[in-house]
Amino acid sequence: MSTTDPAPAKATGYKMPEVEQLIDRITDLIDQSRPMPLSTSSMINKDEILDLLVEVRSRLPEELRAARWLLKEREEFLEKVKREGEDLLEEARSQAERMVQRTEVVKAAEQRGRQIVEKAETRARQMRHEAEDFVDTKLGSFEIALEKIQVQVASGREKLQAVATPKAEDDLADVAQFGAHGDERTEFFDQET
Repeated sequence: MSTTDPAPAKATGYKMPEVEQLIDRITDLIDQSRPMPLSTSSMINKDEILDLLVEVRSRLPEELRAARWLLKEREEFLEKVKREGEDLLEEARSQAERMVQRTEVVKAAEQRGRQIVEKAETRARQMRHEAEDFVDTKLGSFEIALEKIQVQVASGREKLQAVATPKAEDDLADVAQFGAHGDERTEFFDQET
């Protein structure tokens, strides 16, 4: 059972990061694992889960790089908007200087210059807020993905610790001792070494 709802992703055009897809696969594997007889524990393919976790770890830097790229793009975008605003302001000033000869024209130019500056500043603020919201959304989804991984790892560790009762440890010790006398399955049970 997947923890994400694909319907909003289609409606908004949002593409789920690969890390989240891998986490969903891990969750599905755990949810679909066969229960062990007479136990609340489940049998999980350890190698498959570990392979997926290694892949998640290898892809995390890509997500971090993408977040850093978004921050860099935002800074470049804000700098570009600032330059455009300064260009507009300079254009308004030069236009006002050319129109100094007539009072009404000068007043109109000053008013138009203020409007242009205000419009540019308003647009720059709006664009900055949009960029910050976008980056915050991406970082928030990345944070949620990391929290899910942490919860799943903690849950898995708790389940493993709950299964290891003193009786089960004695049984494992007996099996390991039996394996020391020629049984090749010793390595499977002897996880302490």
